[in-house]
Amino acid sequence: MEPVKVGLLGLGTVGQGTVNVLRQNAEEITRRAGRSILVTHAAIRNLPKAEALDLKNLDLTIEPTDIVDDPSISVVVELMGGLEPARTLVLRAIDNGKHIVTANKALIALHGNEIFAAAQEKGVMVAFEAAVAGGIPIIKAIREGLSANRIEWLAGIINGTGNFILSEMRDKGRSFEDVLEEAQALGYAEADPTFDIEGVDAAHKLTILASIAFGVPLQFDKVFTEGISAIAQEDVIYASELGYIIKHLGIAKRFDGSGIELRVHPVLIPQKRLLANVDGVMNSVMVQADAVGPTLYYGAGAGSAATASAVVADVIDVVRTLTSDPLNRVPHLAFQPGALADVPVLPIEDIWSEYYLRMEAEGRPGVMADVTRILGDQGISIEAIIQKEPESEGASVSVILLSRRVREGVMNQAIERIEALSSVTSRVTRIRVETLA
Repeated sequence: MEPVKVGLLGLGTVGQGTVNVLRQNAEEITRRAGRSILVTHAAIRNLPKAEALDLKNLDLTIEPTDIVDDPSISVVVELMGGLEPARTLVLRAIDNGKHIVTANKALIALHGNEIFAAAQEKGVMVAFEAAVAGGIPIIKAIREGLSANRIEWLAGIINGTGNFILSEMRDKGRSFEDVLEEAQALGYAEADPTFDIEGVDAAHKLTILASIAFGVPLQFDKVFTEGISAIAQEDVIYASELGYIIKHLGIAKRFDGSGIELRVHPVLIPQKRLLANVDGVMNSVMVQADAVGPTLYYGAGAGSAATASAVVADVIDVVRTLTSDPLNRVPHLAFQPGALADVPVLPIEDIWSEYYLRMEAEGRPGVMADVTRILGDQGISIEAIIQKEPESEGASVSVILLSRRVREGVMNQAIERIEALSSVTSRVTRIRVETLA
């Protein structure tokens, strides 16, 4: 059979890794796909820089439309990142009858519904394994491996930068600002790290995971998102004293049949849980399903070779199905397009959790009684209390509370009342607790 020709939109770290994996494992890939796969064209912004890479037999262009309009190319691999011009180019390629492979989580999270509808109409595939958790085949695991199950919840460390920062803060006692600076120097974080440290990147990925897990449309705008920039070194220390580790998780849950939770935020996890022991830049996702129970997926969430592994696996999947009936392919979002459910996403005020609270208060008698009375008035039970000794006479003291399970809206009211106390000299730091059981 004739080789399948592939064109790349973008030839950066992942693009070069994709070319290398396809060439390095060409024989094995041909055996798996049933025909050879050749990267023949690539679009790149800096042509001289790409030419210096000495990528043989690869036609280079600075015009991405040359790729999406080329009739000889069957599969377009979008590795540009960002929303535009990626969205316009992907839709144009689909309109030209080309299959799409992408690692662009923002594109899928925000415009996936539109892109999948266009692909359905044209009978082409859009594959996006590399958009979530790098080299971990979590999309395929949920969409196909767990397709017999009703998925109850999933929780994941899906941003390596944030996980690296929290791991260093815990293991080496470093400050957030210090570790962030190193993460930028190592290339884990961008010069503008907002998407990583404020949870936007993880929210993109959670949007995708929740859609294929629950069979709902992609709804990025409904994900509650909170980053790690407010986590202080003392929170890491106090969490450890209480038997927990702080992680930044993306969480999607069914809630009592009334809706689903979509949230990204720091959490306290019991130290013995597997997710609590995923360190550095590694990613991991735990999925709880009714038939199989809990399953855990772990691996490199980024990097040239790891992400290229997922990209090439998607290309192989596309090639395998080129001659199949489009109606018999695995649906993009796991469920048939007409069967996606209109399930409400619950506001964060309606979720239930245990809570870690930290505040600074005057070191005098009666302060703790005021705080506990407010919690009692709100019907909030206390699981544990730590009160530190003042460093000097008249100095404020740190008060740490661990609550039992309560609705977030109720906890918000309690925190507002606590912060209004004249004896409480700081804002209340609140971190949710997840037992993952």
